[in-house]
Amino acid sequence: MSSQPLTTRKADILIIDDTPENLNLLSAMLTDQGYKVRSVTKGSTGLRGAIAAPPDIILLDVNMPEMNGYEVCQHLKADARTCEIPVIFISALGDVLDKVKAFKVGGVDYITKPFQVEEVLARIENNLTIRRLTKQLQAQNTQLQQEIQERQRAEEKFSKAFRSSPNPIAIATLSETRFIDVNPSFLTMSGYSLEQAIGHTLAELNLGKNPEAIATLIEQLQEKDYLHNQELEFRTQSGQVKILLLSVEYIDLAGVECALLIANDITERKRLENEFISLVSHELRTPLTSLMGALDLLGSGQLGKLNERGQNVLKIGITNTERLIRLVNDILDLERMKSGAIAMRKIPCNAAKLVKEATEAMQAMAERSQIQLVAHPLEIELHADPDRLLQTFTNLLSNAIKFSEPGDTVSIGAELTKKEPHDAILISVKDTGRGIPADKLQLIFERFQQVDASDSRKKGGTGLGLAICRHIVEQHDGKIWVESTLGEGSTFFVLLPLSPSQLI
Repeated sequence: MSSQPLTTRKADILIIDDTPENLNLLSAMLTDQGYKVRSVTKGSTGLRGAIAAPPDIILLDVNMPEMNGYEVCQHLKADARTCEIPVIFISALGDVLDKVKAFKVGGVDYITKPFQVEEVLARIENNLTIRRLTKQLQAQNTQLQQEIQERQRAEEKFSKAFRSSPNPIAIATLSETRFIDVNPSFLTMSGYSLEQAIGHTLAELNLGKNPEAIATLIEQLQEKDYLHNQELEFRTQSGQVKILLLSVEYIDLAGVECALLIANDITERKRLENEFISLVSHELRTPLTSLMGALDLLGSGQLGKLNERGQNVLKIGITNTERLIRLVNDILDLERMKSGAIAMRKIPCNAAKLVKEATEAMQAMAERSQIQLVAHPLEIELHADPDRLLQTFTNLLSNAIKFSEPGDTVSIGAELTKKEPHDAILISVKDTGRGIPADKLQLIFERFQQVDASDSRKKGGTGLGLAICRHIVEQHDGKIWVESTLGEGSTFFVLLPLSPSQLI
């Protein structure tokens, strides 16, 4: 059996005409052009055929016995199954009234006999194109209506959640942090009315206690599109400062870049947390001091000699007690700084001297760990708290030494750089140790955050050193961050602004 290629029919055409000659002529002509053609001689038969298998277009004779073309067309347009099918009337009549009637009953075009092949094909193709485009437009309109309804439902859900949420929520522009909308919880927390808040910026309402932190938040949002659990200080209309935990999402509102802010007021939680930490730390300090004294007395041999096993146990006890004392001291130190009990005592001091002192202080530790310590100081005068900066540099050097291998090099250096509106000094502490994973680069500056949970046991750290460093640097209007590559090492940076007088 030989296989013949299948021809794709362009359209399905139904011809209703009581004259066989006309049917044969039109059928042959349209079949040759690739159309699928069905032909009937009675109007009633044509109606049944159109309902059973709706065609793409109907050619309908006007003058037929029993049921003329106008009646057939009226029946077609009255039935939902066939009302959308285009009907082209064909007739030898030339009376304009017949044409008008044809259009009134639902016809889309009119062809007169004798047929002109080009005219018939052009009218059929034109009406098929109109029908196809109409279907496409209807489908698009249906889809658009569905999308509009879905969007309206989504907007209604968001609006209900926005208005009824117990969490303060606001929408603000990214460029100016100008409020576009805020919910009742936000108004309750801030103390402003809706009229006072809408259309005004964060700066105009004096809501942001730390403008630099807000600017950094916006910069990070433009890079990541979302930020979660960002701690920020917020000033209410009455001047009260609240601590908020923010989640921020980037949104586009009609081409305007905006931020959706959802806040959680953790002021009371932070107060209770700080009070608890302070209370526990104070209560621990006295017994720990007594415990350390007892262990020292035991180690001195005044209470009798210990065997080798006893000395090892005593050594472990002293090591853990020392670490616990460091932890308590660090907690108290950090809490006093945060509460303002420890103020930065800023005086003129020399950057090179601080770098040298920090290097000298950590030299013994570096030698024990077989680490080479290198310093590149910069002679420049600072207006800062020298004790606190020295604490920061020694802490960073201590961390670098702890996480380096024997034979590695740890360096500390300083250089002048630009930080608008003034120049700044950039201090860097670099190691070639194990590095820090990307997801830990920001977390390590939080309290009790370490790269590895076992670091506190292996390295003797408390998890508070970098949090203290960050607080000290921020109290100097500076910035601290880290850049790291796993397996290659890390570099901690401290950027401190300089006033013009410091450059003279």
